[in-house]
Amino acid sequence: MDSVDLSVLKTLQEWKTAEQPLWLVTVVETFGSSPRPQGAMLALRGDGLAVGSVSGGCIEDDLVLRAKRGQLPIDRCEALIYGVTIEEAQRFGLPCGGAMRLLIEPVRNADWVEQVLQLIHAHRLVRRTLHINSLQVVLDDASLSDSFAFDGETLTTVHGPRWRLLIIGAGQTSAYLARMAQALDYQVIVCDPREEMRQTWNVPGTALMGEMPDDAVLALQVDGCTAIVTLTHDPKLDDMALLEALKSPAFYVGALGAKTNNAKRRERLAMFDLTPQEIARLHGPVGLSIGSRTPPEIAVAILAHMISVRNQTLQQLVLFNPSIGLNPSIRRCVHDFA
Repeated sequence: MDSVDLSVLKTLQEWKTAEQPLWLVTVVETFGSSPRPQGAMLALRGDGLAVGSVSGGCIEDDLVLRAKRGQLPIDRCEALIYGVTIEEAQRFGLPCGGAMRLLIEPVRNADWVEQVLQLIHAHRLVRRTLHINSLQVVLDDASLSDSFAFDGETLTTVHGPRWRLLIIGAGQTSAYLARMAQALDYQVIVCDPREEMRQTWNVPGTALMGEMPDDAVLALQVDGCTAIVTLTHDPKLDDMALLEALKSPAFYVGALGAKTNNAKRRERLAMFDLTPQEIARLHGPVGLSIGSRTPPEIAVAILAHMISVRNQTLQQLVLFNPSIGLNPSIRRCVHDFA
């Protein structure tokens, strides 16, 4: 789920003992250009404290003012529409022609918040269904095919990790990449068969594997929501992972190294059972060419390229062009973009 929205749930959990009314504000519909997508959330307290974002602008200010004035409901849900007129769009800083409908949900019993956070921490997907008339919240296991839904009577949101990043190598660059990827909503798995490297790994919230890289790729049952990046500088380890990764449905496969080293790597890969089309999927050198030198700069370059590839892939699927020829397994993740 969106890391901004995860912080909203954590804030609701922290605020539930405060003697203040609480609301969860959710974007349920957008029209035209809109700064935040359906499902974006904001936690709001009666004294005006707010965490999250539904517009990134003046709408938050208006909601805070309504909360302080006691103008928000405490026993029922209410829908608010912003940006219907040109004057409102200008007042609230919405893009030209943009409008959005927000659902204001009073949070009277926040027990469900703790349950959702526990499931997310366990790397499980959970579907939350709000029955708007009764304020009843129902939690169920979710699948990757589940998505946001609003029909006026129920609101369904899906929470938990949808995207995965497998990093081969537990070195310094991997540590920076892992931390940044977590902020971008990736479940991060790090594989390094070298015990001395695993012993010094210290990035909380990541899964650490000691298998050989090719076995790790197979064990993960890679799908179209997975990225794989090799960072060991050891061809024996990196190439093992790539031999399986390039045959998998992973949406991104990258390898660290200079152009000459990656050219040699492609020659080695061609000696195995990989087709030219599979080898062509390799992003090597990995990341955008931004002149990066230090480990954090390299991590930024890698994630910037992953963001670009992921969004371009999902945008093509949204257009539903059957001739694109992309792996169908990515379709399970398309609702994160749509």
